[in-house]
Amino acid sequence: MKQQDALMERILAYAKRDDRIRIVTLEGSRANRNVPEDELQDYDITYFVTELDPFVQNENWLQSFGEIIIMQKPEDMELFPPAEKGFSFLMIFADYTKLDLTVRRVEELDDYFAHDKLVEVLLDKDARIKGEIIPSDEDFHIARPTARSFDDCCNEFWFVCTYVVKGLCRREILFALDHINFILRPELLRMIAWRVGLEKGFNFSLGKNFKYLDKHISPQLWERLVSTYALAGYNEAWRALWTIQQLFREVSKEVAALLGCAYPDYDRNITLYTEAMYREYWLEG
Repeated sequence: MKQQDALMERILAYAKRDDRIRIVTLEGSRANRNVPEDELQDYDITYFVTELDPFVQNENWLQSFGEIIIMQKPEDMELFPPAEKGFSFLMIFADYTKLDLTVRRVEELDDYFAHDKLVEVLLDKDARIKGEIIPSDEDFHIARPTARSFDDCCNEFWFVCTYVVKGLCRREILFALDHINFILRPELLRMIAWRVGLEKGFNFSLGKNFKYLDKHISPQLWERLVSTYALAGYNEAWRALWTIQQLFREVSKEVAALLGCAYPDYDRNITLYTEAMYREYWLEG
């Protein structure tokens, strides 16, 4: 039996033995029929229980799933606040399989289904769930942009370029790189995703962190995009900035044409700004 099959068997066997566990659901990529299955996928499992505290106060029951080499409990952390209701145990086992197990009260079932469509029901002891539940990743599909959201994206991208330029001119590379990685790059990826959607439709997902993007764009565009991740020093950062600006320019003009909206003049103004600042503070500074 494969390690993954064995873990799933243990997950369900434990739930069937424990009367406090009434419902078991599977979320995430393993519930997504549009994602190819592989051995590296996590198991995202929720136990709906009649009592929450006993599962939280005594963790010995978790050993039923395997030898844990590291565990994280988001709801029990000060530095990283929890992102969902219930109590989660994120575990990696000695065979390197990973189980993200959340325990929630049965009373939260309706709220759970209202906020998550990518769910497969594995066990329902009391037939509480009425109707067929079909896992859907529709909440993660590329969203068609409006003319307003397109302009907002362009405005954010070109405005934040000035922060990157000032950071590089001041020799504050960490400041500059943070703005490249956490603001410029997400807006560029958003724009590319819109371009993909306008060409192929808005009925699919590019995956978490755009991980399937390379399957939907040309090899040339992909190669240029990936080249911008080389940020080992100031010269590399300047080159990455210019490439990111050029990519954004090309793709956003295509998106504007397909949407039938105007391409804003932020590009021209900030390109001139970037060139002027580079000459004055970098080449001559």
